[in-house]
Amino acid sequence: MTQKNDDLTANYVGAFDGRLSFGKRPALLIVDFVMAYLDPASPLYAGVEDALASNERLLAAARAAGIPVFFTNVVYQADGADGGLFYNKIPSLRVFLEGSPLGAFPPSLQPVDGERVISKQFASAFFGTSLAETLSEEGIDTLLITGLSTSGCVRATALDALQSGFAPFVVREACGDRHPDPHEANLFDLQAKYAEVVSEQEACALISAKAEL
Repeated sequence: MTQKNDDLTANYVGAFDGRLSFGKRPALLIVDFVMAYLDPASPLYAGVEDALASNERLLAAARAAGIPVFFTNVVYQADGADGGLFYNKIPSLRVFLEGSPLGAFPPSLQPVDGERVISKQFASAFFGTSLAETLSEEGIDTLLITGLSTSGCVRATALDALQSGFAPFVVREACGDRHPDPHEANLFDLQAKYAEVVSEQEACALISAKAEL
């Protein structure tokens, strides 16, 4: 018999109570925070200005603590052929054709020297990229994951991080979606099964603790 929505949390108790430990060598991974989601003229505009501000604060904290920072973006060749069925399924991905201004990072989230940009064609930052190998080479064992969208590329990246052996810590306020319902539903499910969902304050405390070592 299906549980009532009011009993959702209670329904998960005893089945999904595990916790992941924050590792010794974390990195901040900012997923696809680009102008396509910030420009009201874009078909992907998501009204995620609050999440942008959260990312700005986390990025500053990570840089101050000397924690590695990775960015991802989405880039397709002129005909979109390298996007496969994903590109066919979501026609609005055309905003990420190579050279599009909508694929650019916003002024306040620009990578600096030494910070890696991972360009991808699919939802997960791990699929078809060198991210896992790069993280392993640098001894990184934990990812603070932020970005867009919660139900799409953030979720896919967190799942693949777990499956690749990197503990995913998803920062609630630093992720965003087109609507609060999929945002909250996916954060709930990520916490239950695939990641630790933490607040911005908790993430900053974890970053500060590493800076003090």
